[in-house]
Amino acid sequence: MLWIALSIIVAGCATQPPVSTTIAGPDLSRAGRFALKAEQFGKDPEAIQGGFTWNDNGMRLSLDLTNPFGSVLARVVVDRNGATLTRSNGEVLQAATPDALVELVLGQSVPVQGLRDWLRLSMNEQSLAAMSQISRDSEGRVQSFEHHGWRVQRSRFDALGPLLLVMNRQDQSKTISIRLVIDNP
Repeated sequence: MLWIALSIIVAGCATQPPVSTTIAGPDLSRAGRFALKAEQFGKDPEAIQGGFTWNDNGMRLSLDLTNPFGSVLARVVVDRNGATLTRSNGEVLQAATPDALVELVLGQSVPVQGLRDWLRLSMNEQSLAAMSQISRDSEGRVQSFEHHGWRVQRSRFDALGPLLLVMNRQDQSKTISIRLVIDNP
């Protein structure tokens, strides 16, 4: 269940608000590692790690999540037709939006927009307008911010964007921490 939640959260973050189905800028392909830790108060923490491959051409995003041995565990595709999650066993879940897919799988609404922009060096004005507590580095790049309850930190930049992205969210009953490390820019 944690694999599914991570894939939907990460890909769900990849959507733009409904006004636009595309994102400005060049194609973006990234590969790396992820780690997710979820702690629900009063329960044992859950943690997973593995690899990911992110391919985004502005109209279609494909995200593969792999186990530490490289086997694909889940693929999420986001395009103008909606969001589709395909598990390694062939099971397919679809929804009109990644947010709706999160609600379908987890049974709760999770506002997860922005990652598509957060992985890029420059962020669009629409994303910046939705952020608070923005901090920039000496070169003017957005280094940290808050967005819909997520505290996000970006660092180790290359020409395309951050090589390290750390996202944390805490509410009354749980804490979620997601770490993305780009290995293959």
